[in-house]
Amino acid sequence: MQTGIARTGEMFAYERSGVKPDIMALAKALGGGFPIGAYLATTEASKGMTVGSHGSTFGGNELAMAVANAVLDVVMSDGFLDRVRKNALLLKQRLAELKDRYGSVIAEVRGEGLLVGLRAVVPQADLIAAAREEGLLTAAAGENVVRLLPPLIVNEAEIAEAVHRLDTACKKIEISLAATTRGAAE
Repeated sequence: MQTGIARTGEMFAYERSGVKPDIMALAKALGGGFPIGAYLATTEASKGMTVGSHGSTFGGNELAMAVANAVLDVVMSDGFLDRVRKNALLLKQRLAELKDRYGSVIAEVRGEGLLVGLRAVVPQADLIAAAREEGLLTAAAGENVVRLLPPLIVNEAEIAEAVHRLDTACKKIEISLAATTRGAAE
């Protein structure tokens, strides 16, 4: 659900793996915030979806289909995926600089496209809270990873602002760590 519709810099994440799925579920990004769900299937895999074998509460919603069509028009427009890739690279480069500067806070930058995670050295809740104090919303993901999911239309100035806020959060954590270490040594 989270890796489709350009999130990884490709239309679908599987395009980076070399594996072709038989069935793929779509939602969230397909509607650009409007509730929708869909699935794509090969001819062979779809043979099991016969009339009456599957129901849907919102199946046939014309508004949802119009919204999805508009979203796909934007995402498939000339240069859109290239901008996503360019901004994703910029974001990861700037986050790598933070990792190098704050190795006691960030252990690793990971992810594809604009689906990015920071593996934290400190408890992820501490990094999430510090980022929130700086006005940057993040989320927990997996074991001690802080997830960053900027919108696909993020621009360079917004990336710079987010990284600045994260830099300030990391700096505050590092100062706190140093004070704790000094206090324990005394």
